[in-house]
Amino acid sequence: MKRPTLLLLSFFVTACATANEDSWPFDATPVAQFEEPWAMTFLPDGRLLVTEKPGRVLIATQDGKKSAPLAGVPEVDYGGQGGLGDVVLHPDFAENGVIYLSYVEAGDDDTRGAALARGTLTLDNGGGALQDMTVIWRQDPKVTGRGHFSHRIAFSPDGYLFVSSGDRQKFDPAQDMKMNLGKVIRLHDDGSVPDDNPFADQGGVTAQIWSLGHRNLLGLAFDSQGRLWNQEMGPQHGDELNLVKKGHNYGYPIVSNGDHYSGEEIPDHDTRPEFEAPKAYWVPAISPGGLMFYDGDMFPDWKGDAFIGGLSSMSLVRVEFDGDEAREAERFEMGRRIREEEQGPDGAIWILEDQRDGEGGRLLKLTPKAR
Repeated sequence: MKRPTLLLLSFFVTACATANEDSWPFDATPVAQFEEPWAMTFLPDGRLLVTEKPGRVLIATQDGKKSAPLAGVPEVDYGGQGGLGDVVLHPDFAENGVIYLSYVEAGDDDTRGAALARGTLTLDNGGGALQDMTVIWRQDPKVTGRGHFSHRIAFSPDGYLFVSSGDRQKFDPAQDMKMNLGKVIRLHDDGSVPDDNPFADQGGVTAQIWSLGHRNLLGLAFDSQGRLWNQEMGPQHGDELNLVKKGHNYGYPIVSNGDHYSGEEIPDHDTRPEFEAPKAYWVPAISPGGLMFYDGDMFPDWKGDAFIGGLSSMSLVRVEFDGDEAREAERFEMGRRIREEEQGPDGAIWILEDQRDGEGGRLLKLTPKAR
């Protein structure tokens, strides 16, 4: 177990936990259920696109009606943590209909890696179809194993495409500049590499890299100031919330506020100040899933706060900010693993539960509790 400073933080986050539904400031209304849901995003007409890890994309209305699976989804390599991942609309989707999907694709000799595809979504009254899906980015190299793909997607306010690329449970690639594993990637919307990326002059996959030294980045989002944040799973504890800066190294696996699962200690961030330290971290682990910044009017006291889903902690975690610093402000025990969070058009908070014991994951709508 980690050193006393982390134990103090462990006591703090446990003390912040909300004990039961009666104390929630929201009502959680079940809307629909999905098989291994992983991500969602809202269409301009208020419907949702929802991905299911085995390789399906569905459209759901806000009252729970689901379409048939969309045609044209790329073939995914499904198993372990791998399968279909994130779904994001192009910033000009209303005009161009362009959509992005991340997923895991198979390679040679039992290898695999994440890929990012771009195509066009054609909508009809009952659902829709994907057309001309083309891969614009891949993890390089493909490696064995079925963990730590990450493959979250986010567009910056100025239109750049960011992708999280996990270390694939291989540790050292997070520091290897000849690989794009364990990195945050920055691209143009067509997958080409911007000339002002921090390592653009080195060419190859190195030119894609925006930041390095990451582990398993399962949340990627911009705040109202246009700053990029990620949350990532630590090894054994030490989950992180990071302010992602151009060209910075976040230290994994050289430093972490968690330890290896073998029990071998990893030096803390404060022992190596040349590495960027997290703005908040969790011991014991919350196993973060998804990351969302809230700017709606339905919960006015939460404007500017972030929400992180808890997988092992079965919680929804609210994070407050003071400048560049962050802290857990509140934890709502949901009783189910939370995979993803999104803000709805009217300011409601929508969450996707993870699959559990053969049961589908529910889509829940959170609205202020009736008084």
